[in-house]
Amino acid sequence: MAVATASRVLSGSDHPVSARTRAKVLAAAAKLEYSPSALARAMVSPHSGLVGVLVSDIVNPYFAVIARGVDDVATRAGYVTMLSNVDRRTDTEIGRLRAMRDYRAAGVIFAGSGYVDDPRTPDLVKAVSRAREEGIRAVSLADRDLGCPTITVDNRAAAHDITDHLVSLCHRRIAFIEGPPGMTVTQHRRDGFLAAMSTAGLAEGAHCVPGGFDFEAGHAAAVRLMARPPLPDAVLAANDEVAVGALSALRQAGIDVPGEISVAGINDLRVAQHVGLTTVSLPLYEMGSMAARHIVESAQGEDAGDSATTTLSHRLITRETTARRTSTA
Repeated sequence: MAVATASRVLSGSDHPVSARTRAKVLAAAAKLEYSPSALARAMVSPHSGLVGVLVSDIVNPYFAVIARGVDDVATRAGYVTMLSNVDRRTDTEIGRLRAMRDYRAAGVIFAGSGYVDDPRTPDLVKAVSRAREEGIRAVSLADRDLGCPTITVDNRAAAHDITDHLVSLCHRRIAFIEGPPGMTVTQHRRDGFLAAMSTAGLAEGAHCVPGGFDFEAGHAAAVRLMARPPLPDAVLAANDEVAVGALSALRQAGIDVPGEISVAGINDLRVAQHVGLTTVSLPLYEMGSMAARHIVESAQGEDAGDSATTTLSHRLITRETTARRTSTA
């Protein structure tokens, strides 16, 4: 039997092959547990069945939820998800995007935030444009102006709403533990916090504390707050991991949460549910699944709606770490 004939059968070619020959090829393939090479198919196809997801920090559970949304949709469509850590570095994103082009990926999802004043952003925008010209679909899950569709949430509004909730509980002095310096998401959440405090006439009671996006950053920030009394009425953290770090430090010091001080976060990750953290639930799974659907359902070639932005809604989740302040002292 000719190799070309076997190849036609296994690749699903329309070239005429007799039923008897086709049956022999399929039987032999089953006996040998043969499966077609995805890489070989990619070499002769416009793109491979690969969806790349670029994340800022691969151990951050925020990105795990997004990745699950991507992978659930991609797997059902016969695609493979590749998760890649970029350490919040634009240079690394550009390099990973170049690798995705080499692998002829079907699409690339930028899951993390960028920086407010990043000199490499124009280079990344050019790299995204080149990739899209080659038929690779790109989706951003943050406000980054990469020249591709964006699926995101309103981080300013999320921080504003949780701050407004703390104010409604009669908290007047509120500390905000920030995310990594310079990041767009950090600025947006800080802006939302400050706007809510200003609207409530409490601008003087707003206190921003340097932090990060992990447990250790929240713990360290809370230790610094306790070293400079009096304590604020409430602490709002840039995300749930930071909030749990702050919560741990406060309780280790014997401070009653929420009796003496309320603590809240943003994201509504699993850890928030375990410790009863008041937070803002962001639709992370939906963001990932929508991005994957955009890629697998798009027609070949240029994506429709190059600059289209979809903003998903958030919702307040009240739990045990916040309570109404009974004293104005």
